[in-house]
Amino acid sequence: DLTRDIDAKQGNGGGPYTNEAVGAENYGTLAYILESPHEKGYIWTGSDDGLVHLTKNSGETWENVTPKGLKECLINAIEVSPHDPATAYIATTRYKFNDYTPGFYKTTDYGKTWTAINSGIPYGAFTRVVREDEFKKDLLYAGTEKGIYASWNGGKSWEPFQLNLPKTPITDLKVHQGDLVVATSGRSFWVLDDIIALGQYQTSKKGLQMLKPKEAYNGSWGSPLNGNSSKFTGSDPFEGVNPANGVVLYYELPKLKDSTAITLEITDVKGKVIRTISSEKDPYYKPHNGGGAPPAPVLSKNEGLNRFVWDMKHPIMPGIPDVYIEAGFSGHKVSPGNYTFTLNVDGQKVTTTGVIKELPTYETKPGQYEEFDVFMTAAEAELTVMHNMVNQLYAAQKELTAILKKVTDPTVKTAGEKLLTDMKAWDAEMVQRKSQAYDDVENFPNKFTAEYLFMINQTNSSIPRLNKSSIDRKTELDAQWMGLKARGTQLKNTAIPAYNKTLWDAGIGAIRL
Repeated sequence: DLTRDIDAKQGNGGGPYTNEAVGAENYGTLAYILESPHEKGYIWTGSDDGLVHLTKNSGETWENVTPKGLKECLINAIEVSPHDPATAYIATTRYKFNDYTPGFYKTTDYGKTWTAINSGIPYGAFTRVVREDEFKKDLLYAGTEKGIYASWNGGKSWEPFQLNLPKTPITDLKVHQGDLVVATSGRSFWVLDDIIALGQYQTSKKGLQMLKPKEAYNGSWGSPLNGNSSKFTGSDPFEGVNPANGVVLYYELPKLKDSTAITLEITDVKGKVIRTISSEKDPYYKPHNGGGAPPAPVLSKNEGLNRFVWDMKHPIMPGIPDVYIEAGFSGHKVSPGNYTFTLNVDGQKVTTTGVIKELPTYETKPGQYEEFDVFMTAAEAELTVMHNMVNQLYAAQKELTAILKKVTDPTVKTAGEKLLTDMKAWDAEMVQRKSQAYDDVENFPNKFTAEYLFMINQTNSSIPRLNKSSIDRKTELDAQWMGLKARGTQLKNTAIPAYNKTLWDAGIGAIRL
């Protein structure tokens, strides 16, 4: 028998006429059964009358491994260490005997010897559950009648780990995909995000370190945890939210000067730089309400622990200041795979790696991600060239307009006006500068770059599906772009330099490019 099998405690629950039959008479039963995650056939049991047994052969024979001197109690939970098959923990409780002493025990030799591990947990916080961190050996989480505790040294000492969790009985704990899931008595379920960071943090390296992120999935969902604002303090604790849709990176920094910039470089398995993020805002970025590119994300550089969520996307495509284009400017998502993250801080570098997985609900064929990535990368690169050329030539156009107001020589002025007309004509084919809101497109039709961006947006998806209509449309637009690009290049490399020579000869100056 795997229990004490005390007959006197197994009778009817009531009398003399009616048996209550409410379940309290069930005593001398197994309260916890756990198979080792390491070894097949190794099964641990704990009874509600205080016995612990272990079989190493799927139940053919059992060994009583109850801690010596353990009083009659409830074995409320058993935890086999995810790091060592011989190490196990039990949570015992005797509150039904009016004994509120905490009762955690640890073995490192399959139950041959046990050690009480309760230092730091006060009387009254009787114990219900203990779990070990999946990533870091000896990092333990304990659930008690009066809240949650953590141990950083395998149970030698405990400290409160309550944070914003209500003071309530903790009935169970589960370390799941880098989070700590908490079941309470009467206060619902709670989740502490990203405890994977706790398992990696090393006080000996305090000052500069980067933690390995948990696995991310190439999906598409919204979450308040996606943000990178340094003012973000977390979501409402009483509101269930999706996990962050991206790779969540934690890094610790020493105290830095305000003038010190830091960068994060993201590379794929081939060493290709996918994206570079800076702590400095783009000084040339100009927002446009509802119709332009979003600002580039910025790394925080606070002393201590910092958090950044990479949305798994390629760089944001540049917008056109003061031009309203109702479209998305974000790059496409990268393919599932392994990525390297390198943090550059004042000449020092720290590196970690992360994995992006495909959502199991997606059904893709071999090479589908690669084909999609090649298409989207080429399209986004081409749009970047377009918008950079538009912005450069429009700045030159404004300079030329200002210069012509000062020109008095008829020949120089006529040549300048001809160049200005050509520049305006090219710009008018590339962008629509009259639109200021969504409905304006009815009166002011979109021009070439908006059409190209629309093609990119219609093709872009977390599920890499490249269809014939997208391929055909890109081929058509690329053919148009060849002519427009040639004209823009001629203006930039030939017409403007030639007119600049005229301006220099006249002692006026030049259009800057």
